[in-house]
Amino acid sequence: MKAIHAYVRPHKVDDVALALRQLPSLTGVSASASRGWGHAKQEAEKEHHGERVSDFEEYTRFEICCLDSLVDEVVQAILDSAATGLLGDGKIFVCPLEDAIRIRTGERGEGVC
Repeated sequence: MKAIHAYVRPHKVDDVALALRQLPSLTGVSASASRGWGHAKQEAEKEHHGERVSDFEEYTRFEICCLDSLVDEVVQAILDSAATGLLGDGKIFVCPLEDAIRIRTGERGEGVC
């Protein structure tokens, strides 16, 4: 199992959500507002001669837990729907997921994803 964390521009949320809904084997997705900075902020500071433009950029964080066999398909759906080609499009992180537990039943493992 894998955990996928994707940070995308807020105006791309509907596009990403629609792309993920098109994956029939994907059983669920969580999304929440997120703020942060990375490479895009550093570039913006250079362009503005070192002035701080803002502390954080707004992003939406998608959290997806899925079987290993779905990872490439999920990542590609996010890439295709979130990319604008501009600095600050976001990031995707794929991490190993040790276990998953359904609270209602106590069921554990891959069947939960």
